Amino acid sequence: METLIALCMGVTLSAACGFRVFVPPLVMSVAAIYADYPLGQGFEWLGTYPAMITLAAATLVEILAYYIPVVDNFLDTIEIPTVLVVGTMLTAASLGDVDPVLKWSIAVVAGGGSAEIVQGLTSMTRLASTSFTGGIGNPVVSTTEALSATTLSVMAINAPLIAAIVVILVLSYALKRIWKFWQKQQKKSY
Repeated sequence: METLIALCMGVTLSAACGFRVFVPPLVMSVAAIYADYPLGQGFEWLGTYPAMITLAAATLVEILAYYIPVVDNFLDTIEIPTVLVVGTMLTAASLGDVDPVLKWSIAVVAGGGSAEIVQGLTSMTRLASTSFTGGIGNPVVSTTEALSATTLSVMAINAPLIAAIVVILVLSYALKRIWKFWQKQQKKSY
């Protein structure tokens, strides 16, 4: 049961990375320092004050940068590989003392995969907002994403099973939207 809860925490934090990359590691760092959140072997550095301060600065810069026109779309592009790495890392850090092959396999597939799916949804949403509103609606999208990342991250630490259910719903919705978008693109290319 402990491993299942750790997996729920890790995958939820990873999915939250799809909204904002630095918010979930910051929440994990704060939880490790102030709430005795257990970190896996090799990830103890996340539970240090220098890591927390660095992640807080990175989070602030990331959130503010998403309010700058053109920069927000550029960040979506460069975050595609970044969320895979950070999502994988967060799931691995949550799993604790699990066989390394199993830990990293689960971390890449479940953690990195969920982060990428959510990132795909956010990129599509921003692209649609830019197309339909000329970028005027992007601050609303940015605010929603930042709040979603924060809410999911805090839920992951405090109510991991409920958070996992929310993530399953978000991933289902995201996959449906991505599939429809992909099909529409395929029809346009023929």
